[in-house]
Amino acid sequence: MGKHGKTYVEVAKRIDRDRLYPVDEALALIVNGHRTKFDETLDLALHLGVDARQGEQMVRGTVVLPHGTGKTPRIGAFAKGERAAEAEAAGADVVGAEDLVQRIEGGWKDFDILVATRDMMSMVGRLGKRLGPRMPNPKAGTLSDEIGKTIRELKAGKLEFRMDKAGVIHAPFGKLSFGPERLKENFVALIAAVLRARPPASKGQFLRKISMSSTMSPGVNVDPADASAIAVGAE
Repeated sequence: MGKHGKTYVEVAKRIDRDRLYPVDEALALIVNGHRTKFDETLDLALHLGVDARQGEQMVRGTVVLPHGTGKTPRIGAFAKGERAAEAEAAGADVVGAEDLVQRIEGGWKDFDILVATRDMMSMVGRLGKRLGPRMPNPKAGTLSDEIGKTIRELKAGKLEFRMDKAGVIHAPFGKLSFGPERLKENFVALIAAVLRARPPASKGQFLRKISMSSTMSPGVNVDPADASAIAVGAE
């Protein structure tokens, strides 16, 4: 097991790993423990009370974080004609059709998100095995004929979340430089979106465990009841 750095160790001393912290206190622990020279990203790990083996209990969705993630994504857009011009005007980093498909087939990976208009999917479909979950699709909000609006939302901080095979959602929700207030607003928006995505087949406690961490800090266990109450109250 690797040895942790001084910053990590200092923050870990102030965290009780057996305690469930209220949201505000968890954020304060991480923000006040910031000692690095770069702007760390804050992440959440949400352990859900679902059976990840059952397709009808898959949890996924999108949310527009009020203050973005702190990172502007590189967006590739599959579009033609007027919609290609619309994508460029909205800020897409790369716009193309058959040429963009060929670039990706050739190994090009310089993008964070791919979006497409519906009429392009007969062409884009052959990238399915190569792209996997990064394939444009309506559930992720990346397949749309309102491509300009889609790109602007993604640039502003629209985030896709998706449960993994272990029933866990991993998602960033901001930078330390945002400060506790804006980080809390992003946190609440993300939790509220996950709660709305709860599948009907899920029984019992839905949010079983929440761990919050920054790039260089250990995880802080957040009280799921407190997080849920704040998120529901904000709706």
